[in-house]
Amino acid sequence: MNKNPITATIDFEKDGIQHGFLRLPHSTNESAWGSIMIPITQIKNGSGPTALLNGGNHGDEYEGPIALYNLAARNKFDDVQGRIIIVPAMNYPAFVQGTRVSPIDGLNMNRIYPGKAKSTVTNVIADYFSRTLVPMADYVLDIHSGGKTLDFVPFAASHELENKEQEAKCSAAMKAFGAPYDLKMVEIDAAGLYDTQVESMGKVFVTTELGGGGTTSPETNAIAKRGVDNFLKHAGILEGEVTPPLSGAFSLDMSGDDCFLFSEHNGVLEPFINLGDHVTKGQLMARVHEIERTAAPTHEYLAPSDGTVISRHFPTRIKMGDCINVIAQVV
Repeated sequence: MNKNPITATIDFEKDGIQHGFLRLPHSTNESAWGSIMIPITQIKNGSGPTALLNGGNHGDEYEGPIALYNLAARNKFDDVQGRIIIVPAMNYPAFVQGTRVSPIDGLNMNRIYPGKAKSTVTNVIADYFSRTLVPMADYVLDIHSGGKTLDFVPFAASHELENKEQEAKCSAAMKAFGAPYDLKMVEIDAAGLYDTQVESMGKVFVTTELGGGGTTSPETNAIAKRGVDNFLKHAGILEGEVTPPLSGAFSLDMSGDDCFLFSEHNGVLEPFINLGDHVTKGQLMARVHEIERTAAPTHEYLAPSDGTVISRHFPTRIKMGDCINVIAQVV
């Protein structure tokens, strides 16, 4: 088996708080013996479970990095029992550029798992997570938001799994995160996802979508920071009681492919619903206006199912194949 070239500058077995890097050799025109330096922090105190916390799987999603840079800045560890491994921006090259995919190799980190040790930068990082970091962990939290092209109601999510005991543990951790919404999520395509890789290894896994538009808000940042603490408390790693969301939580489910509404036209998007609205099947969701000439055809998009609108396309310009909305059902 090929050895991964990434080297950690911290000692994963050492107690205390350590700040360092995952150093990936990367030779370029600008630096012949250069490296990509991915920030990492570990907080460890004695024996106990290990939680792996990461944001920046996509580089234009910011609630995760903000919450995790905050967590990494704490200066005490006596209220920790076990180990917390913090990688605020796992796809660091994309995070630095503010892009969804890596500017180095053009790959989407959340579509290439388990990765490859002898390959391009994104594959190598994914392989290091698959073969080094995830095996250490009992609990894994992957914080997402909508990036520049999508916007979501803030939710934590888990998946339906073949192992029902594992599914129940993931669901309990999802609810403990304490987002305003929790969702049993259906993926368009689960192949190559970090989620799928981590779950296949038997870990307790929770993911999120906490907003979007390539920005954050005080509300979504607060949800992320509270959720991280709650996740660690639920795992028994951080002292204290889980803090529920201020307004209670709505449990959502996705019935299948009829949750998704995709555009079949290019143009400008005229929405008729807001995030969090309840819609009924056949209700007008949006129109797409062709822009090449005036009085061109206008294309109406209707709700494919009843439910609550949990996602919307963020830019007003839309292309054929873009997701307009996602609908879930309140349980």
